[in-house]
Amino acid sequence: MSKKRFHIIATIYDKKGRPLSIGVNSYNKTHPLQAKYAAMYGRPEQIYLHAEMAAIVKLKKPWLAHTIKVERYDNEGNPVSAKPCPICQAAIDALKIPFLIHT
Repeated sequence: MSKKRFHIIATIYDKKGRPLSIGVNSYNKTHPLQAKYAAMYGRPEQIYLHAEMAAIVKLKKPWLAHTIKVERYDNEGNPVSAKPCPICQAAIDALKIPFLIHT
């Protein structure tokens, strides 16, 4: 088993800043939505859940989604750049989440 390079957390908030859903990246879980967007972007091998997609999948009331915050940490716990990949960005755009915060 390979060592993880990053730990990624995505949190979706409503307009009042209350968390609606939290997702983390997975190296062994997948979901049809992840596979769908990965295939759309010519990356069918990227079937394992990205944090942003995990948060979207867990979202019970998508119409309340106002902000998504993406955080990434290295193995030592230091924050590093966390801009969503094109696959996740497409899912965020499709859900029409108006605000994206990434470190």
